[in-house]
Amino acid sequence: MRKTLLSCAAALSLLAAGGMTTLASAAPVAGANPLPIDYFAVRETVRSVQISPSGKYLAMLRITTKEGNPYIEIYDTADMSKAFRRMDAKPMEFVQINWVNDDFLFGTASKIVRKRVSRPEEDVRSYRAFSYSIEDNKFKNIDGNFGLVNILPADPDNIIIQEGRAVGNALSDDPFERLRPSAYYKFNLKKGSRSLILKGNEKIPQASFDVNGNPVFSQGFDNSAKEIVNYYRAPGDSDWKEFARVSADTSDVILNDITYVKAKKGDPNTAIVLANNGHDKTGLWEFDLGKGEFGKLIYRRTDSDIVGTVRHSMSWAGRDDIVAAVYPGAKFERHWFDMEEKRLYDQLQASIPNAHQLSISSRSRDGNSMVVFNQAPKDPGTYYLIKDGKAAKIGSQNPLLKPSDLANVEFIKYPARDGKMIPGYVTTPNTPGPHPLIVMPHGGPYINEVIVYDEWAQLLANNGYMVLQPQYRGSEGWGNDFFMASWDEHGGAMQDDKDDGAKYLVAQGKVDPDRMAMFGWSYGGYAALVAASRTPQLYQCTIAGAPVADAKKQYLGRQNTRFKFSDDLSRQRGGFSGINPINEVEKVNVPILFVHGEDDRRVMHYHLKDYQKAIKPHNKDIQFLTLKNADHFYNTLYYNHQSEFYTKMLDFLANDCGPGGL
Repeated sequence: MRKTLLSCAAALSLLAAGGMTTLASAAPVAGANPLPIDYFAVRETVRSVQISPSGKYLAMLRITTKEGNPYIEIYDTADMSKAFRRMDAKPMEFVQINWVNDDFLFGTASKIVRKRVSRPEEDVRSYRAFSYSIEDNKFKNIDGNFGLVNILPADPDNIIIQEGRAVGNALSDDPFERLRPSAYYKFNLKKGSRSLILKGNEKIPQASFDVNGNPVFSQGFDNSAKEIVNYYRAPGDSDWKEFARVSADTSDVILNDITYVKAKKGDPNTAIVLANNGHDKTGLWEFDLGKGEFGKLIYRRTDSDIVGTVRHSMSWAGRDDIVAAVYPGAKFERHWFDMEEKRLYDQLQASIPNAHQLSISSRSRDGNSMVVFNQAPKDPGTYYLIKDGKAAKIGSQNPLLKPSDLANVEFIKYPARDGKMIPGYVTTPNTPGPHPLIVMPHGGPYINEVIVYDEWAQLLANNGYMVLQPQYRGSEGWGNDFFMASWDEHGGAMQDDKDDGAKYLVAQGKVDPDRMAMFGWSYGGYAALVAASRTPQLYQCTIAGAPVADAKKQYLGRQNTRFKFSDDLSRQRGGFSGINPINEVEKVNVPILFVHGEDDRRVMHYHLKDYQKAIKPHNKDIQFLTLKNADHFYNTLYYNHQSEFYTKMLDFLANDCGPGGL
C-alpha cells in the first residue's frame, strides 16, 4: 500500500454528532476530578467496525444511549454523514457482526430467557445466528449459539460456523473447553440453511480448518493411555492421521503441547505451530506432520512466550501468510517477518493520536480502504477509516473520556521474595504521590494479561488510587517455569507475588503503606478473599468480585476426571492444596466488599450465599452486593450493573476501607 499517505492531522469525526448526549446529565466542571461515574459505566458505544471486501460499505454495532442496546449501522463509505441502514434486534440484542462477502454480514443475537443459572456454564441467554443481505435488506436466521470459523472466499455463498462454544473473555478461563466436542456446519448465506461438516466426539472434539474449508488439525484425548493426541488431515483426505502424542501429566503437557497455527505455504504436510519443544519459552516452529517431528525454529524469545501471530491484512485478496509473531511486554509486541506490513503499521503508529496497540480490523480487497483500531492507556479504543490515502476518525468506544482524563500505565518487573521476577502494570494517577494503592490481580488465573486500556484501573486512578496489576506466577506468556511455579500455590506463593508488588512500590516511595487495598474479579476475587485473612496484614480492606469463595465446592461441581491435565489444572486450585477462603472466615481481619452477579455461570452465586452464611457468626466487617441479572463476564455487565458496582466500590473505599477510609 505504497500510495497510502496518512493525514490524521486533518482527521474528522465521520459519524453524526450527538450520539451519546444522553449518557450524562451534565459535563464535568473544567479541571474537576474525579469524573462522574457515568463516564466509566457506559458500555462500548461502537464495536465490530468493519469495512466490506469491496470497500463500498462500512458496518458497525453502535449504542447511542446509556441503557440502550446496539444497533447495526451500515454506511456507504462515499458518504459517512448518515447511515443508510439502521436496525435493532428487539426483543433480542446484537452480540457481534462480521462481513463474510461483498453483500452479506453474519452475526449473532442474544436474549435473556431464563431466570437463573442452575448449573455451571449454563447461560440465561438464548442465541440466534443470522445472515443479512445488503442487496435484499433481509435476514436469514438459525437458532443457536454459532461462531464464525471460515469465510470460504472461494465459495462466497457459504461460510463455516461452529456450535457449542461458550461466551467468555480474558477475565476467566475454563480448563475443559478445549476438549468439549463441537459441531461444524456449512451455512448457506442466501437460504439460511446449514449442513453438517463435522461433529466432534471424544477422539476428535474440535477442529481447525484451512482457508478452503478443509478440516486439517485436531486434538483428542486417549483416556486409556492418559495422553493428548494430535491429528491432521491433508486436503482431500477423509481420515485423520495421528502425528504426535503427549502425556497428560501436567509438566509434560505444558512443555510438549502443540498449538496448530496454519499449514506452511505450498506444503500441507508441514504445519506452523506454537510449542515449547523442550524449551522454557514457547516459540514458533515448523512441524513435519508425516514424520511427527519438529523442523526449523521460526522465532523464539528468551524473555517471554510467543503467544500468537498476525496474519496479512490483505486477507480478502487471498493473503493468509503470517506477517508477525506476538509476545507480551508493555503491550502485545510484534516481531515482524513481512517488512512491507511493518512499514504500514509504522506509518499508522506515527499518524494516529495516542497510538499504542494498533490493529487493522479489516481491509478492502484492493487494499485502498481499511479500518484501524487503536487502544492505549489514554485511548479507550478508537476506530479510524483509512480511505484513498486519508484517515478519519469513525468513533471512540467511550467518547466521554479525553486523553487528559486518563492515566499513564508503566510496565515493570519486580522481585518476589524467592527471587522470581514478576511482570506488572502500574497505573499512576495524574496527581502527586505517594498514592493510596489498589492491587488488582487478574482473573483466570491461567491467562495472559497485557494492559492497553483497563476501565477499572482508569476509574480508580481517576479517583486518586495507584493501581498495580501483577502478573503473578501462573500467568501465561512468561515461560514454563513461571507457569509451573504456581502449582499448588493458590493462596501461597501466588499470593506472595501480589503482596511483594505492593511492598516494592512502597519501597520506591510511590505508595503510602498505610493506604493499600486489594480488588479483583473471579480468581482475582478469590485472591482478595485470601488477602483479607492474611497475617501480617498489608491491606486496609479488600473488594472481592465474583470470587471463588469455596474452592473445593467449585471443583467438585465441575470436575471431569477423564481429562487428567485439565482436571489437574482445576483440582490443584480447588481447595485441596491451596487456601480455601470459606475455611478462613474466622481469620478475616479487614473490611470486605463482596460483589457477585446473580446469574454468574462461571462462579455461581452460591459462593456469595455460602460465604455470607459461613462468616455471619464471626461478626466480621463485610458488605454484600448482588448485581441483579448480571453474569460473570465483562461483556454481560450493562450500564446499570457498572453504575451500581462502581458507586458502591468508590463509596466503600472512601468511607469503609479501614480507619478513615482509603
